[in-house]
Amino acid sequence: MAIVCKDRAMGGVSGTGGVNGSGLPGGAGRRHRVAVLVRDGMLPIEVGIVHRIFGEARAASGERLYELVTCALRPGEVRTDTDFTVNVAHGPEALAAADTVVVPASGSDYDLGEERCAGLLSEGMADALRRIRPGTRIASICTGAFVLAAAGLLDGRRATTHWRSVDDFRRLFPRVELDADVLYTDEGDVLTAAGVASGIDLCLHMVRCDHGAAVANDVARRTVVPPHREGGQAQYVRRPMAEPQVSSTGAARAWALQHLDRPLSLRELAARESMSVRTFTRRFREEVGISPLQWLTQQRVEHARQLLEETDLTVDRIAAEAGFGTAASLRQHLQSALGVSPRAYRSTFRGAVGESLGLGA
Repeated sequence: MAIVCKDRAMGGVSGTGGVNGSGLPGGAGRRHRVAVLVRDGMLPIEVGIVHRIFGEARAASGERLYELVTCALRPGEVRTDTDFTVNVAHGPEALAAADTVVVPASGSDYDLGEERCAGLLSEGMADALRRIRPGTRIASICTGAFVLAAAGLLDGRRATTHWRSVDDFRRLFPRVELDADVLYTDEGDVLTAAGVASGIDLCLHMVRCDHGAAVANDVARRTVVPPHREGGQAQYVRRPMAEPQVSSTGAARAWALQHLDRPLSLRELAARESMSVRTFTRRFREEVGISPLQWLTQQRVEHARQLLEETDLTVDRIAAEAGFGTAASLRQHLQSALGVSPRAYRSTFRGAVGESLGLGA
């Protein structure tokens, strides 16, 4: 299922600051503050992802849109999971001034120490989290979700974590609605990403929610990563391949993306790979995690979203170009996938421009 900016679809960033007069999330006259809370055994790549994605977000004037700070339970040298350490200048007091807090993973999360086995927070971590202001947006990457869950922030909410830790997570936190088959989740003020690379997707998602697709796409171009991967995409979990000699379904997918505006049948897609429909369907599900028709609908919804965000085309024209045929079909699929109408979606990302186009409900 596609993920739109939950509980923020018609407004600014979830948090105490709102949107200031210059259009920047956060309090009046300052940038939105992102605090990255690191722990001993931190994964440098995950910390770098947060700084890179938010740090590259810029307004049309070139002004940076976010202020970033790295903090730890105690200032000073912090171990990584590699052969170097990181000198962190800020302690937990930085959390009190943050509009968004991101908790990356730690290599020690996989060691199943006493606290982790019991699903408990250390006294220092509990004290640090109490400094976070009510309404602050909080996100985790990979097994950072264990910290959020132990703090009770994920109770009754949908969340994800790395596939290797799914069984431990479910055992420790039965009140969390764990979805092990997605890249990230958005529950409004609490978000989780499955693993290292999906941290990129989650951070881009937050930038997109805060400032729209154009800013997020610019960050993606600067970082040389795909601008958008749906949170509902399956994690890349290794599965045994019963028939390794069978060719990939990638060519059929690439061809379909170039012909979304026309009717596409399973038989036609299978023929692109010289497979039977049955074999193609099985191989497709093994490689992508969903059926060909589910994937095709997702791609059409995604294409329609792009057209709504970046063009002034009418709903009828967008429906035709995305392969839905009619405006009614597009509205139905967009409502099913995102819970919003084309007008509401365009208004979210384009403001008054979308309202002035007379898109219909």
